Amino acid sequence: MGKLGNLNNLRLLKNDMKSKQWSICDFLFRYKGIEYIVLVKRFVETKKVNEYALVKLEFMKSDNIDDSLQVEANSYRLLIDAKTLRSYFGIEYAYNLGDILEQFSQRLGSSIPTKLPDMKKINDLEKKAMISSLSKSDSEDPNKIYCTGVKRNPEGQKRSEFNSDKTKLLRENLYNSFADDTSISFCYSTDISKEKDDVTILKNFANK
Repeated sequence: MGKLGNLNNLRLLKNDMKSKQWSICDFLFRYKGIEYIVLVKRFVETKKVNEYALVKLEFMKSDNIDDSLQVEANSYRLLIDAKTLRSYFGIEYAYNLGDILEQFSQRLGSSIPTKLPDMKKINDLEKKAMISSLSKSDSEDPNKIYCTGVKRNPEGQKRSEFNSDKTKLLRENLYNSFADDTSISFCYSTDISKEKDDVTILKNFANK
């Protein structure tokens, strides 16, 4: 779909995410008047379909994040068939389709950051999109956003990176209290009445 390295920023971004211990981040991409939230996901506890994939991207329309497209990608191109890509992004068939897809790839590439964005400055919609994705990756209900406590995992089991990143986004100070102990996971509920503050959670854990 593109020339060498059209999406080369993905490699730089992935390396920065890894060094800063994040499995997910996002950036905004605008095409044909539509804004997309693009989630960038490392393959940390999930297997890639294409052996040449570098990351998985999930495009979500900002005005309806349920309208999404997931696709693996590397620094050269999106690993997807042209028909599926055209359908999602509303790219009409044309005799110069190859040029159009090339232009799309270049525009996308120019929107990809080379470093992990400041996760404290993302907007609420971006945060919601990432938290939903992290919950699903962890086989959790995406509506579980209210932290109720922490638990020690069975011997030999570690906290998932998805659980870590979700807590960094939702309860950073609480996460920092247990950041170095990966035998402890954070528990969430869909019921806001069950949410507990950091002091209560720490006290309950200390009394176990």
